[in-house]
Amino acid sequence: MRSHHTLDAQTESSCLIRLQHVSKHYPGSGSDVFALEDVSFSIRAGELVFLTGHSGAGKSTLLRLIAAMERPSEGSLQVAGQDLGQMPAAAIPFLRRKLGLVFQDQKLLEDRCALDNVMLPLQVTGHAHADALRRAHTALQRVGLSDRASASPRSLSGGERQRLCMARAVVNRPKLLLADEPTSNLDDTRCMQVLDLLLAQARTCGATLVIATHDQRIKSRVPNHYELTAQRHESRAVT
Repeated sequence: MRSHHTLDAQTESSCLIRLQHVSKHYPGSGSDVFALEDVSFSIRAGELVFLTGHSGAGKSTLLRLIAAMERPSEGSLQVAGQDLGQMPAAAIPFLRRKLGLVFQDQKLLEDRCALDNVMLPLQVTGHAHADALRRAHTALQRVGLSDRASASPRSLSGGERQRLCMARAVVNRPKLLLADEPTSNLDDTRCMQVLDLLLAQARTCGATLVIATHDQRIKSRVPNHYELTAQRHESRAVT
């Protein structure tokens, strides 16, 4: 049996992310392949949430839908009151400027140094160069990459690249942070440092934080869990 979360009036008014019967499927051999099927839940502004579930349950797909990198095949997905399924393509870049994204494909600019990668979100939104430079250096320091500011991303280890993505995601002080397996390539010490950075950013700025993970080391640090279960991709709160 699928479980869905009914929104009362107070929850609906404070809701930043709302999914109602959302499915995502792709053409397959003979029939569509469902990455998500009939998922419904809501996340309030300022909430800290883990999306959990086995590999292939749809965690990454769900984050990509929330970030407007893909559109739902069925159902309604709203972020900050905007229906992403109906949003004009020209409006999507402006939405993404308000997000902090840490995805497994990283999308680092390999022809620019680490510092330039972190400065880019600030430059896109029109920050003065001096302010962008200061904030980028601070972000690199907080993830332990101060001494790698001039390094090319291709010269960084997997864990260093992940931390560089973290610095880029938080430098613009977004109100919504989406992180897909942000600690998967990190040792225990760096894992906790990255999680602390995400939590501190969320609490300082009042940001909503959504982390997709199966990392058992960090699940106890965030009280609210939604689990995507096998086959039917049921979403249910985990207490």
